Amino acid sequence: MSVLTSYVVTAMLAVCLRLLLLLPLVCCVPSPSRSPTRLCRRCCEYPEPPAGTTQYQMPEVRTVINMTILKGDKGDRGDKGTPGKPGLEGPLGNRGPLGPKGTKGQPGVPGDACKIPQSSFSVGRRKSLHSVDYYQALVFDTEFVNLYEHFNMFKGKFYCYVPGIYFFNVNIHTWNFKETYLHLMHNDKEQVILYAQPSERSIMQSQSVMMDLALNDEVWVRLYKRERENAVYSDNVDVYITFNGYLVAPSIH
Repeated sequence: MSVLTSYVVTAMLAVCLRLLLLLPLVCCVPSPSRSPTRLCRRCCEYPEPPAGTTQYQMPEVRTVINMTILKGDKGDRGDKGTPGKPGLEGPLGNRGPLGPKGTKGQPGVPGDACKIPQSSFSVGRRKSLHSVDYYQALVFDTEFVNLYEHFNMFKGKFYCYVPGIYFFNVNIHTWNFKETYLHLMHNDKEQVILYAQPSERSIMQSQSVMMDLALNDEVWVRLYKRERENAVYSDNVDVYITFNGYLVAPSIH
């Protein structure tokens, strides 16, 4: 019974398969009662694409060059251009921070309107002196007063550091039978003379004068030698020779 049933089922499946294969052919056969939809055309005309088929169009190809990847080497520097017009003045900036404290400056010129400038000296000589040159400065070895060191003991000269009117005085002791011939000098110019002729007696001689001095002027005593011997007397005990000077009135500027 089972064998017969299997045979019947196989036969039915075979029939159904043949029917399925013939079904497309039946659908494609045109009906004789319907006229064809396509018209007759000449061979030179372009064939029409089959119905239901999508026409393919060629895409338009455009070449795009990325210039950033074609950058070349850096060129030479060009010439400097002409300067442009100055721009408008900007607003005033904020005040900067306070700077560090500066160093201490140099001391100023000494002086005080409430103080009167002073200058004075008094020097002496304990040794006698014979002039050996035609002109010879009288140098002193004893210092009595030398305010602010305006008198130079090594050169025997007073240097003016305070311009004004000064008073000067010279005292000497002559030598027996010898001539005494001195000048009180203002820079290189003779101002007054102190003179004593040769004599059996030695005497004290004095000379005074006032001078108007400028800054850095010099005042000193000069021996003048002529045909006769010129000398001033002193000893190592007493002081016979003195030279004095002081400021009377400073100059007003």
